[in-house]
Amino acid sequence: QVQLVESGGGLVQPGGSLRVSCSASGFTFSSAYMGWVRQAPGKGLEWISHIHPGGGTTDYADDVKGRFTISRDNAKNTLFLQMNSLKPEDTALYFCIRTDGYWGQGTQVTVSS
Repeated sequence: QVQLVESGGGLVQPGGSLRVSCSASGFTFSSAYMGWVRQAPGKGLEWISHIHPGGGTTDYADDVKGRFTISRDNAKNTLFLQMNSLKPEDTALYFCIRTDGYWGQGTQVTVSS
């Protein structure tokens, strides 16, 4: 069955960087459209980014554009989100998604001094 397992979340100071990962199994990762969404405390889900199967096409939400980078390693069935210049408002539970409706369990990112 489809499994998506996020890792790499944690506590980081404002202005810092963090990379979260998503290990995928149970499907042909190299053929899948993948992405990241997040949910801040008390707020709804927010789409962050997605990436096409080959990795050559990506897109970002305006409030993370220029700070976050999505990438993938199809040989290792892994999706990444590099987050730079983090702000307190980036604090959220970050979910890896296969864009046709599969989700991981999420990894918590907290940006605080």
